[in-house]
Amino acid sequence: MAVVVRAGAAPLWWLGVVAAGLGAVPEGLTGRRIGTTAGAALFLLGAAGVLLARRGRYAALARGAARAGKYDVLQDRAVTVRGWRRGHRWWLLLGWALALGSAFAVPVAGGLLLAGLGAGLWLKAAWIGRLERSAEALLWVRVDWLGRGGGNPAGKAVKSLRATGVAAGDAAPGGARRRTAALV
Repeated sequence: MAVVVRAGAAPLWWLGVVAAGLGAVPEGLTGRRIGTTAGAALFLLGAAGVLLARRGRYAALARGAARAGKYDVLQDRAVTVRGWRRGHRWWLLLGWALALGSAFAVPVAGGLLLAGLGAGLWLKAAWIGRLERSAEALLWVRVDWLGRGGGNPAGKAVKSLRATGVAAGDAAPGGARRRTAALV
């Protein structure tokens, strides 16, 4: 589940940083100073909003996680990330274009909001990682419940989560890539 949440964090963060950097070029209607201040506030609000959104649903799904069965379809981290990014590429592009376009009115603010949404997803994935560590299990969403875009790990279609041991799969708790021990 944390892999799906974390899949959007990097694209949103980097597109937001690029949009904020490019958005600092035009003076805009409000000026750079006001735009940067508004952007900082939007960054914090966006990150907090994403972090706190649907937290109860995530926790309830985590508490009710069942052991993964023989016929549950679970997929690798890389496949999940690639599916999410392909399913959301037009939304990412639209968000980036809007953040960049908003720089002509309020410089930097739209890009920082986009970056804040990405930071919020990273924080939410870290929170889910703490849930996984406390339960000593990785939480998985069945692939057929994720939907066409490969997203929404706490949506209506998700009836429950599946749990495996922390050594299963190629993801660490929190959705990060599992670090492999160096061979000597």
